[in-house]
Amino acid sequence: MNTEQKIAQALINIGAISFPLDLVTFKSGIKSPVYIDNRKFPFYPDAWENVIEGFAEKIKDKNINFDVIAGVEAAGIPHGAALGFLLKKPFVFVRKQTKDHGMKKMVEGGDIVGKKVLLIEDVISAGHSSLSAISSLRKEGAVVADCLVILNYGFFEAKKGFEKEKVNLYTLTSFAVILEEVKKQKILEGEKLKEVEEWVKKHTFNQ
Repeated sequence: MNTEQKIAQALINIGAISFPLDLVTFKSGIKSPVYIDNRKFPFYPDAWENVIEGFAEKIKDKNINFDVIAGVEAAGIPHGAALGFLLKKPFVFVRKQTKDHGMKKMVEGGDIVGKKVLLIEDVISAGHSSLSAISSLRKEGAVVADCLVILNYGFFEAKKGFEKEKVNLYTLTSFAVILEEVKKQKILEGEKLKEVEEWVKKHTFNQ
């Protein structure tokens, strides 16, 4: 079993994947027949270990060179912090908006001027939050060329956005792999499965 399948099975095992009766609206406005909650991972350490070790393996496999790890508020923070602890690398987190008090900083944790920063995210749909975080990191003087994410839905919009910003996007698993596991386990069948498959064809590219 490869890493993509391990993560997909872990998501299923911890109950992070649901197919609600009503469509879920993503931040991008896209309406989805599926909802995946990667924020459940820290509650299940054994499953979460697959994620953190998967990140470490991907870094080694792709020979990603970086000085600092960054996590996007809020869901990217636990994964990025755990990875930083494992690899003994500095960690910062990126706010989605500045506070109205204190130092009003977008990047918290340390000085990243001139540093190569690896961005960690939990999930990417249209990619707006990640791309905004990349912009914030660069405004603070960081060099950002790589992003690691647990799950990439594979939306066209995200693909174009990361290509435009010249940032490599590496993922541990994809929705295509998750859907295959869902079908193998017969979690979804009939009309609901057909609905999800049509949604995939409409919004995503082949990963």
